[in-house]
Amino acid sequence: MRRILFVSSWLLYLGAAQASTPAPAAATTRLDHILLWGRGIDQVTSIMSVKLGFQVRPGHDPNGVANRYIRFSDTSFIELLGVTRPDPTFDPGMKEDQQALKGGPGSRSFGFRSSSLDAIHQSLQALHYAVTPFFSGPDSAKPGWRLFAFDRAPLSSNTFFIDYAADYAPDQFDPANADDYRVTREHPNGARELSSIWLVSGDADADRKQLEKMGYGHAVPVKLASIGAKGFCVPVGPTALMTLQPDGAGIAAQTMANGGPRIIGVSLGVADLGRAQRWVERGYERKLVTYTGVSGESFLAPTQDDLGLSIEFHAIQQGGSPCPAEGR
Repeated sequence: MRRILFVSSWLLYLGAAQASTPAPAAATTRLDHILLWGRGIDQVTSIMSVKLGFQVRPGHDPNGVANRYIRFSDTSFIELLGVTRPDPTFDPGMKEDQQALKGGPGSRSFGFRSSSLDAIHQSLQALHYAVTPFFSGPDSAKPGWRLFAFDRAPLSSNTFFIDYAADYAPDQFDPANADDYRVTREHPNGARELSSIWLVSGDADADRKQLEKMGYGHAVPVKLASIGAKGFCVPVGPTALMTLQPDGAGIAAQTMANGGPRIIGVSLGVADLGRAQRWVERGYERKLVTYTGVSGESFLAPTQDDLGLSIEFHAIQQGGSPCPAEGR
């Protein structure tokens, strides 16, 4: 994904589209990754690795904006971004992103992954969504991914749809070194999967309605007391997209007051919740408490000041819907 940052970032940051009838969501669709800006690439890498216990993989540094990766065994990932020189070359999306974040940390864009990009693209066009043409990379000789986005974003945070070629090797995969490839998805904190992405805005139901029109229905009302938010859990394949708004005082209200709509958090499934909790407690030198969240027993890492978003860790749940039968 050498050039996904450059292509996707300038595509994803505009207004809202209207639709009239539901689009058929592909059964293969899931949440793929978020783009997370740090105050600097080394700063965000240090927080992720030392304080939180992730393994961070190298990326590239084109034109003064570097990227690195945290990859999970379920094929999802987090892409870290950071400015590396005083005069970086921003494309329009990067520039708008940095302006909205005021040069600070945070996330404003995420991707859906699907093997049915053409069908989804056609369905969204039929619903009069302003979708872009397809883009591919990392080069024209052997493209490993292709994506499309929106000229006018339908949700309060920006999104795109992406898929990867079967033989695409983002970590220079060598079949003779399968174990090397496997361990790049293993983390000291035990994280294995990206289970949900949390969007915050002033109107959670507006995002829910747009997702339903795009083909992602079956929303379940939820409350996230950990950040002072309420809204909906929308299943997307094995993953969940939370559309939230502030519910009293808390992180959600503070985020909206200070920065406006964005990705306010992510939820990650871990193999051993106690180990993840001990790691984060050592990193932040404070005791943390667990609670019953949407994904079961969970705890919230105190990352809002460092990263501009919250990271929830929860014990991996086997089977069932990514959204609860009743909101919690």
